[in-house]
Amino acid sequence: MNDPVTGAVCCDQLIKMALAEDITSEDVSTNAIIKGYVRGNVQLICKQEGVVCGLGVFARTFELLDPATGVKLFAADGDGVRRGQLLGEVTGDIRVLLSGERTALNFLQRMSGIATYTRRVADLLKGSKTRLLDTRKTTPNMRIFEKYAVRVGGGYNHRYNLSDGILLKDNHIGAAGSVKRAVELAREYAPFVRKIEVEVENLDMCREAVEAGADIIMLDNMSPADMKRAVEMIGGRALTECSGNVTAENIQNIIDTGVDYVSSGALTHSAPILDLSLKNLRPVEER
Repeated sequence: MNDPVTGAVCCDQLIKMALAEDITSEDVSTNAIIKGYVRGNVQLICKQEGVVCGLGVFARTFELLDPATGVKLFAADGDGVRRGQLLGEVTGDIRVLLSGERTALNFLQRMSGIATYTRRVADLLKGSKTRLLDTRKTTPNMRIFEKYAVRVGGGYNHRYNLSDGILLKDNHIGAAGSVKRAVELAREYAPFVRKIEVEVENLDMCREAVEAGADIIMLDNMSPADMKRAVEMIGGRALTECSGNVTAENIQNIIDTGVDYVSSGALTHSAPILDLSLKNLRPVEER
């Protein structure tokens, strides 16, 4: 699977920021034992079954430290991987291999963990019409990587940021005074090509959102029974989205409600990392 984030200017900047966080002036441990250039090789080993994601970002981390670093990959983003599998090899200046190891693995483990968890949840929706979405509950400065990992895992991206779409949540509605007024104000401000999504917490708010002409209605923290009644009430006049503490453990209760989309912040804020490691570092002769 192609990685659309690798090499992008903004992504290079984010990777450089992560490297600068880890190396403020020098890697004192490495410089203490290696005084100059030594060519070396290290292996990327999978230590846990899952879905790998972020291999391009992993490689780019080493390339930004030293463009002469060579990265050979034996898997692609989206592949299922198993414990003990050799996923790649990194060859270059041993000082670069040691200094870039933690940052490169942090990206790869985090993104692979999200892809693995997303795949697990998406598989539970197979056979239904409901699509799985992520949210903006992402790690600061990691959003572009984490949302990419959701796609690799089989999910879909909700809006990328606050500039990307109109979503009127409880506090927007409170500021406007009512669901109807919030939708009216959004219609006046936004161009006609923009869809308006409204978050509702009960059936009365849902009815008001339908009558106000919302394009998408988010059913937030409602019981499965109320969600089903809300979908029937909407009757296809708006797209429907379910949200609120959705996890792999409870998503089965949502499928029968008939919602078009289910969004889960857990995909990015609660996915455990996938255990990966760089092992067997050794010097190699120059060719």
